[in-house]
Amino acid sequence: MAVDHIRYDILAQEALRGVVQTVLKDAAKNGLPGEHHFYITFDTRADGVRLPSRLLAQFPEAMTIVLQHQFWDLVVGDTSFEVGMSFGGIPERLTVTFASIKEFVDPSVPFGVKFEQIAEAPAATAAPAPTAPGAASEPQPATEPKPTRTTPAIAAVPQPASETQEAPSDDDDPQKPASGGEVVSLDRFRKK
Repeated sequence: MAVDHIRYDILAQEALRGVVQTVLKDAAKNGLPGEHHFYITFDTRADGVRLPSRLLAQFPEAMTIVLQHQFWDLVVGDTSFEVGMSFGGIPERLTVTFASIKEFVDPSVPFGVKFEQIAEAPAATAAPAPTAPGAASEPQPATEPKPTRTTPAIAAVPQPASETQEAPSDDDDPQKPASGGEVVSLDRFRKK
């Protein structure tokens, strides 16, 4: 199998995180337009995420927040956003990094992006470069494994099925999207 030196999956991930950032910047500046609102699920243990210890104890791995009616002071930066929210009647301030986001959904349209964990391709083992005669050889640092990245899957939020909808027959194409949408993983296209 060919090695993807360009890493389209990582480029797509960064672009979709940019979509989330742009949408949140617009919401911070102009408010939420129409019926738009956001469900944001993030890794509470990720670097740069800040939330009160009581919330971290309650959500030790992941947490979903809803930006709809009761949030304030949304500030969006280059790598994270901050927002004020009330939890159990207690106002709190959260900082969420874009890299920590696992899922972003706007059910009003419907639109959703889910970021799945993938491992980066292992770097090819390269022979050490020859040194010039008489040059001092500097010790090379040990090669550390590259961190795990995530790749996005774009999803439309499924709509409730109507009672008049037919059950799919055996000769239907399993790759054909359902009327409510489907999660499409970039890996489906990469393996061809």
